[in-house]
Amino acid sequence: MKIPYISVPDTALVSTTQAHLPVADIVDDLVLYKDGGAALVMESTSLNFGLLSEKEQQAVIAAYAALINSLSFSLQIVIRTQRKDISSYMNYLEAISQKITNTKLAFLMQSYKKFILDSIKKKNVLGKKFYLIIPFSPLELGVTKSLLTTAKRKGPLPFPESYVLKKAKVVLYPRRDHLVRQAGRLGLKLKQLTNLGLMDLFYDVYNTEAPAIKKEEVSSAIK
Repeated sequence: MKIPYISVPDTALVSTTQAHLPVADIVDDLVLYKDGGAALVMESTSLNFGLLSEKEQQAVIAAYAALINSLSFSLQIVIRTQRKDISSYMNYLEAISQKITNTKLAFLMQSYKKFILDSIKKKNVLGKKFYLIIPFSPLELGVTKSLLTTAKRKGPLPFPESYVLKKAKVVLYPRRDHLVRQAGRLGLKLKQLTNLGLMDLFYDVYNTEAPAIKKEEVSSAIK
């Protein structure tokens, strides 16, 4: 039995990251999805819970429980951890130490720099950012049959962008204001990301930088 040879054209597969992302556009500080949904992203400050007194910790726990119980909508919490590059900070310390004329202060500065370097060798310096994402479901659009028939057009969105934005703002803005008030009771400040902030966030997530090469590795490679 002979198997017929199937000729497959040797053509390169060309595609972009945008084609695989559910994001259609970023407009008016909102993320619009290809299915007609949307999302509002807010960045939160942090709170050092361990430095609070026992009464303050109890108050924070009670405020957090009140925030969770007050939610009548879905909420996504994203914690983004990144390795920090403190080379600029070390260069700053070096420049400051060269200007110090007092012997004791210069010794303290050298001890501090040694402490920072030893801490880096033992563990990586990590930075954390906290984001609250409020989603808007396409089911909340309230689309009628007449709009469905007239909304068939070319583009990433199944419905007119102005209609999606109008509906999303009506739903998302009260939820945003509610979270800002509740987070204030926790001692946290929430800031909505603008168009530029959202684009930078997506770019950083999908275009991670390569780890920095140490000077020792560079010198050994040159040799």
